[in-house]
Amino acid sequence: MLTKKRYSVQQMFWWTRWEVLGFVLFALVVAWMYESLGFTFLKVPWTPVALIGTAVAFIVGFQNNSAYGRIWEARKIWGGVVNTSRTWGMKIKDMVTNEHALEPVEESVLNDLIKRFVYRHIAWLTALRYAMREHKSWEVFEEHRTNKEWSKMIHIPERVTALGDELLHYLTQEERDYIMTKKNKAAAILFLQSRYLRELKEKGIIWHFSFLELENVLEEMFTLQGKSERIKNFPYPRQYATLANYFVWVFIILLPFGIVPEFAKIGMTFSDSFPFISKYFTWLAVPFCAAVSWVFHTMERIGRVGENPFEGTSNDVPISTIARGIEIDLLQLIDEKEEFIPAQFPEQLHVQM
Repeated sequence: MLTKKRYSVQQMFWWTRWEVLGFVLFALVVAWMYESLGFTFLKVPWTPVALIGTAVAFIVGFQNNSAYGRIWEARKIWGGVVNTSRTWGMKIKDMVTNEHALEPVEESVLNDLIKRFVYRHIAWLTALRYAMREHKSWEVFEEHRTNKEWSKMIHIPERVTALGDELLHYLTQEERDYIMTKKNKAAAILFLQSRYLRELKEKGIIWHFSFLELENVLEEMFTLQGKSERIKNFPYPRQYATLANYFVWVFIILLPFGIVPEFAKIGMTFSDSFPFISKYFTWLAVPFCAAVSWVFHTMERIGRVGENPFEGTSNDVPISTIARGIEIDLLQLIDEKEEFIPAQFPEQLHVQM
């Protein structure tokens, strides 16, 4: 997610530079044919062009609102992941005790049990963010030339290191091998957490009431994971996305044929007073057409790249940064040694990953 306003504006113009060039050239060709070659029949009444523009504005606005809604919902879900993770760390730390233990164990053993639960939770966060970064067939961000350029300049953590290697930092070799055999690895880790909770409950190290409380926290994690998977696995309806793209291009193609004659007509109204300006006034339609086309196309494109909030674009939810922030918080809360606490993922091009 972009963190600096100025850079966002600069990136926007650089991001759409090829489209801007195309809009200018297209409007320039239409103006040249109309003004220099005398093809005055190349005109479309302004009223239908304006009506199409109004319809396009509505459908693009709907697309952008829907895309923003998906991004905002994803952000709220991962905000819930943050809160639930802290709750998990607090309850695990205070509910794994010898108070009701059938056979009390040493304090170092309790601390190790707490540590294992926290590390398995971090493994769940890791598996979940890797699942959210998996490519889906409808995620087409990198098919565009400038999007591909941007992707090459940044390094999404989940595409740099394999999940299996990452899980070795948080799970035992046996646990890791077990998890890697499952399709839904994040869910498998939560099942593993529940199994260990039950074992400790049977030994009395976790009180029955505490066991129910911790199971409720796991249930909330399942709920948040399911909500996140729903956004990931259910695309923005393609009929709306496709129609918006087609309608924008219809409007952009018709626009010069409506604007160029209008500018020529305006130029004729002051030909007696300002003959020099009147002579070249038609050419002012070129930057005007390019500006209007750029606005409509950029709004539609923003909506398109915002449809999938976990792809790894500059406007997506920074799940890698969020997960690493939770990891740092939890490890500090259990008094892990400083050398074992990883650093936060750095911003890249003023973008959080």
